[in-house]
Amino acid sequence: MMTVLVLPLLLVPAVVDAKDSMKLKSGAKGKLCLECHEGFREKLKKSHVHTPLAEGECTGCHNPHTSSHELLMAAEPKDICYQCHERMVPEGAASAHQVVVDGQCTTCHDPHAADNRMNLIRSGSELCYGCHEELGRKVSDSKFQHSPVKKDCLKCHNPHASSEHPALLVKSVPELCKTCHQTDKTTFKNLHANYPVDQADCTSCHDTHGSSQAAMLYDNVHQPVSKGMCKQCHAAPDAAEPLKLKQAGYESCQGCHYDMVTDTLNLKRIHWPVVDGKGCLNCHTPHASATGSLLLKPQKALCAGCHTDTMARQERSSTKHPPIDEGNCTACHAPHGSNNQFIMTRASVMDVCGDCHDWQTHSSHPIGEKVVDPRNKNSTVQCLSCHRSHGTEHKHFLYFATTNELCIQCHAGYRR
Repeated sequence: MMTVLVLPLLLVPAVVDAKDSMKLKSGAKGKLCLECHEGFREKLKKSHVHTPLAEGECTGCHNPHTSSHELLMAAEPKDICYQCHERMVPEGAASAHQVVVDGQCTTCHDPHAADNRMNLIRSGSELCYGCHEELGRKVSDSKFQHSPVKKDCLKCHNPHASSEHPALLVKSVPELCKTCHQTDKTTFKNLHANYPVDQADCTSCHDTHGSSQAAMLYDNVHQPVSKGMCKQCHAAPDAAEPLKLKQAGYESCQGCHYDMVTDTLNLKRIHWPVVDGKGCLNCHTPHASATGSLLLKPQKALCAGCHTDTMARQERSSTKHPPIDEGNCTACHAPHGSNNQFIMTRASVMDVCGDCHDWQTHSSHPIGEKVVDPRNKNSTVQCLSCHRSHGTEHKHFLYFATTNELCIQCHAGYRR
């Protein structure tokens, strides 16, 4: 038995207006269209049929004569949808699905008919994996898959927008998790060493989609967490503030990572996140991470959080520098600190570049510590004299559009 999708009452005036504007003869509605568009007879057999099609109101969306839009649409597709459906992104939403913002409703919904509720083109999580392919592969490859994810992403996410929560979540964490997980059970408390984690962010340890680690912890688990040594960093579970760290900043990590912290503090140039009040937690998560070295995010996204100008320059650059483009900033920079300018991994820029580039065969131009830069007697000619490592709008990271313009900066005698 065919089930017709019920749309808001706002549908009626728009459809009536479209019919009247065409001045169609009595009975000359969808039935007339189906005489040519026979394929839609099969569409009408699906379990969920869009109300305009079910009622034969094809002119509710299409102009039967001419149109400036593909498929003879009567207007921009997103504008047609909004004639009947309320806008799905609330004002000031905390998060919004980009396809909804862009008005690409047909990415998820079949405008005519489908076998799935809400005219969705696929059911459950399979619909989401159509775009979120990487996530779909990760879930599929995981030894332990979160049950809601296997069934339907909409258990946790709003497909259009969330007015109050990030990542399209329907509730905040941990309230969302507690709709399924009973945190008052003894088993739950024992597994968490009696710490009040029902008040914490579950996603700081657990991969909510799936993992090959027991208890769906992220793939990279901090050793104190895997061994249940919470007291290593936190106060006792019955303390007044059990989740508070015993020490703030890098001092909290120094107990175990003594050599690394001490060596870093003895460097001439220290990356400022190491020594501010938050310390190591600026870049690392203390519990578990999907990224190696317990980084909060993949390296490119993590560095871009502060170095927005550098990443923006790379995006604009006509030649992409692979270490930046591939998120391998540590190929050139030491993330904690170094004794070198720009916390480079080596004292000489040419040595840093030489790790990837065989510059000795690159050019016969004299460069090195003994070659003084004629523009500044205190500088020497090296790779960065001509190239900007994070990119320029010109090829090969050059500072100027043509080689001639570049050369005459020093060789002024050749200016024309």
